[in-house]
Amino acid sequence: MADLLIRAVDPDARLRIVAAITTDLTQEAARRHGLTGVGACALGRGLTSGLLLATLAKAEERVTLQIRGSGALGGLTVDASVEVPVAGATAEPRGGVRGYVNHPEAATAPCPGRGRLVDHLGRVGVVNVVRDIGQHDRYQGQVPLLTGEIDEDVEHYLRTSEQVPSALGCDVLLRDGRSIDGAAGVLIQALPGAGVDPVWESLHAVRSGAVYQFLVGGGRDAEALARAVYGRPMQVLSSQPVHFRCRCSALRVREMLRLLTVIDLDEMIADPGQAEVTCNYCSTRYVVGREDLEHLRTELRGGPRGNN
Repeated sequence: MADLLIRAVDPDARLRIVAAITTDLTQEAARRHGLTGVGACALGRGLTSGLLLATLAKAEERVTLQIRGSGALGGLTVDASVEVPVAGATAEPRGGVRGYVNHPEAATAPCPGRGRLVDHLGRVGVVNVVRDIGQHDRYQGQVPLLTGEIDEDVEHYLRTSEQVPSALGCDVLLRDGRSIDGAAGVLIQALPGAGVDPVWESLHAVRSGAVYQFLVGGGRDAEALARAVYGRPMQVLSSQPVHFRCRCSALRVREMLRLLTVIDLDEMIADPGQAEVTCNYCSTRYVVGREDLEHLRTELRGGPRGNN
């Protein structure tokens, strides 16, 4: 079953529920970065947390989740976008996410069971969230790490920085502690005027491993996951596919090279005769050859940067 994200509400309790199955996109991200074990688990939880954060938008926006820790893993960065469903729209809303861990070479240990990440991420650090709503408008919030567990620390961010009672749980199921068999996450939040008891009940469920047990039991349906964790009647509002999707391209690499000086380009042309750029988010390697570099240098000559 393809990765899917659903939105639901409990109109009586005034809660919103979001659940996502992220197995395929986590497998794709791990494959691109060559991650297994701890690294795959950390990135999967981060990617899922980023997607759930992106559903809080009132319009389409990009969310960047950065976690920095004192452990050998160093942290991770996730970039996510989930389109808000529009009534009457004919196009299917899409969700895209990409990300990477800071030090993949330090994240090769197996991660058996519902593995703890604190020993690899560390207890000292920060959670930083940037919401880009377009037209150069950005909102940024930051809180210190609380537990060194990605979903718990993102939940702490929501309660502290955005001041919304929240329960968030993300888990990755690994075969033999290394290869990804499943990934999923749930976010439950109080709407204005809601009581918080159902949120705390959901918080107990996710901390007790409800998402992980759902994956162990072979669950791969986002609505079934939401019902298993929340345990109360709900109304599903929408569903949409989610994918690993990177925004890098050869054109973006060329635009980046245009920020260099003519002298910089001269040095590249002389040695090694080409430019190599690897995208942090997806590990795609771009090679810009001598001819293209020379053409770019010609474009820059005579401009305000040509004398640099």
